[in-house]
Amino acid sequence: MSEPSLTEFTTLINAGAEVVAAAFLGPTPTLALADGNVLFADSGDERRVAAHPAGAILVAASDGKRLVTGGDDGRLVATDAGGRTQEIAHENGKWIDALALARDGAIAWSVGRTVRARDNKGAIKFFDAPSTVRGLAFLPKGYRLAIAHYNGVSLWFPNASAAPERLEWKGSHIDVSVSPDGRFVLTTMQENTLHGWRLADGKHMRMSGYPGKTRSLSWSSDGHWLATSGAQACILWPFGTRDGPMGRSPRECGVRNAKVSRVALHPQIGIVAIGYEDGWVVLARLQDNAEVLVRGAEEDTSAITALAWGPKGKRLLFGTASGAAGLVELP
Repeated sequence: MSEPSLTEFTTLINAGAEVVAAAFLGPTPTLALADGNVLFADSGDERRVAAHPAGAILVAASDGKRLVTGGDDGRLVATDAGGRTQEIAHENGKWIDALALARDGAIAWSVGRTVRARDNKGAIKFFDAPSTVRGLAFLPKGYRLAIAHYNGVSLWFPNASAAPERLEWKGSHIDVSVSPDGRFVLTTMQENTLHGWRLADGKHMRMSGYPGKTRSLSWSSDGHWLATSGAQACILWPFGTRDGPMGRSPRECGVRNAKVSRVALHPQIGIVAIGYEDGWVVLARLQDNAEVLVRGAEEDTSAITALAWGPKGKRLLFGTASGAAGLVELP
């Protein structure tokens, strides 16, 4: 690969267990690990907190102030930048399957087909979906939740008595994501495809052609692009017009002979971080597809499982299935 490299600006981290998620709590790079620990990975100040001492972390999400983790111990735990933990819920004998955070501090989680939503004052409501819930996402405006399950998505207002609105499409829907402007709802599916709805009129969008399953989605800050994994390139779908990707072709960048496993668009500018199943990490510029190597993974070829940008986009945190990780300080 002939493109310039940022490997000299990368500090390697030995996480010691599979990295489930990466986040920044303020300026602090933080990793959720499959062994139940949360690792604060700033240079010279590595700390581990046993958020789930008797279980594994299955899912995690962050709002920039806390990292919330759900485990196979049935516990939902919030960890702040100081390493303090708070148990939010304990679903005895059950696994936390999906998790979502809202900007105002609300939290939602699922166990089987039951979804619980806790508002920022601590009040909890529940909803039983038609089938097992695989994905959750808060809409950007109002206290409303998108719930992915078999044959579609339910849009639920926890504080309303009305039945949730249904967005229907046959098949198994896994992850769910909402565009930053709230106009589109997208799901990944058990098949190698994405499905979407325009909320204004319910119009369908089917985004297919992937050789593998898409399990990583990332929106640009202006909502004009959706980056996706699942191919031997980062696939970027255009959402800058009223019709989104309907009738338009996607772009691709970071083309390699390895499948993309994680994607993360920069929080301010047109750059996407791309992680691959062979452990490589590349930055690609949307304007001209120019690439910069971050990690070549000559020794550790396990898949990239987590990517996260710092709040200002000056730092990039990554983690792998084998427990290797790294922090990139952009020059």
